[in-house]
Amino acid sequence: MDRIDTTAIMDELKRIVEYIMTPSTPVFVVGFLIVLFVPLLIHFLITHTTPYTTLSSIILAGPSGSGKTSLLTLLERGDASAPTHTSQAAHAIELTVSTDGGAPTFREAARDDAPGKHRKFLLVDTPGHGKLRGAALGRLSRGEESKAKRGQGLKGVVFVVDAAALAEDARDAAAYLYDVLLALQRRAGAGKSARRPDAVPVLIAANKNDLFTALPAALVKSALEAELGRIRQSRSKGLLDSGVGIDDIGSEEQDGWVGEYGSEKFSFAQMREFDIDVQVLGGSVLGGKVDKWWDWIAELI
Repeated sequence: MDRIDTTAIMDELKRIVEYIMTPSTPVFVVGFLIVLFVPLLIHFLITHTTPYTTLSSIILAGPSGSGKTSLLTLLERGDASAPTHTSQAAHAIELTVSTDGGAPTFREAARDDAPGKHRKFLLVDTPGHGKLRGAALGRLSRGEESKAKRGQGLKGVVFVVDAAALAEDARDAAAYLYDVLLALQRRAGAGKSARRPDAVPVLIAANKNDLFTALPAALVKSALEAELGRIRQSRSKGLLDSGVGIDDIGSEEQDGWVGEYGSEKFSFAQMREFDIDVQVLGGSVLGGKVDKWWDWIAELI
């Protein structure tokens, strides 16, 4: 009896193998479906069971020598005394922030054992040299944001300026800031036919305010606003002088105009029309006085 059952089973298996190995339309169809859907099924299972997340990010931007890399070092190690060099490429570090507050200084709030809930984020230092600023501007585009999950991705921009040298470097700092604000303004307007991107606020970190020659935050704000207004008018005039067709001047001028179109003077308050909040806060990286900046970041994360 056992021999008969075994023989029957072997014969059935042989029949199945012969059927599979014999070319036929059903075999080809089944094989095609297996090749097509099995990899998709495996990919689905892996992506939905692997615990990975896309961290929120804060971009550090600003002219060379303003103190961006020193700020990154301070927030990462708690000490900004180590020598830094001019960044040639974007560099990101992972930091932890206590979202419930309660810690008196950023050094305590950035610790993993700080009180309250903790969230991680990426702080991205970008080059400040004129030829390398595209690293920051490229990250402000909508395409970068679309790769992240809702509620994550780009959260804000910290634009660092040297408040002690702004009187001499205002033009360069304002020109870079103009490009940053214009990129964010265009990004905000990119959601006309799709979901509007989340607003990206800007913190202008007036660094080195502990030096005697440093301008206070209020004067940094007014100096940058005045310079941005001049740049806006200059670029508009340059477009008129470039020979662009009269029918195209209006649209191109408006596309490159930061803030309220046609306004005589520029103010950061005009950026609220595009849901872009701009704040100017003083601090000092070398003096360790960056708690206001850290609190600003913590509120966004």
